[in-house]
Amino acid sequence: MIRVQREDFDVGVEVAAFSAGDAGVGAICTFVGLVRGGDGNGVTAMTLDHYPGMTERQMAAIESEARSRWPLSDVLVIHRFGRLEAGARIVLVATASAHREAAFQACQFLMDWLKTRAPFWKLEHTPGGDRWVEAKASDDALAERWDG
Repeated sequence: MIRVQREDFDVGVEVAAFSAGDAGVGAICTFVGLVRGGDGNGVTAMTLDHYPGMTERQMAAIESEARSRWPLSDVLVIHRFGRLEAGARIVLVATASAHREAAFQACQFLMDWLKTRAPFWKLEHTPGGDRWVEAKASDDALAERWDG
């Protein structure tokens, strides 16, 4: 399931609902991404923008690719947009499988591809002004390892 939303989410509530009732699940892997601030980068907030419709389609394609590569019982991706203060939750990825390795790998794959292929634009707010977040070669390299 893919959700793109402005409002915050409760990780505990989402994971509890995600895992309820499937006795075949032996592993759930989760990743929560936060707005990084206070680490010397000067970021006080971040605004995430997206192209509605296109974003959901691309995220659904990424989810479909993960399901084709690993034996997953379920997938949940929640990605927020709008202005988010430092420390706020941006993204939740959860994968469920009968075995932990598939859950771990699929979760990592989803984050790597979401980071580089989902159409979100990020504007960092700092005391010195705003700046667009540029693509990073290190993120591209992590995503490319899944290409082959």
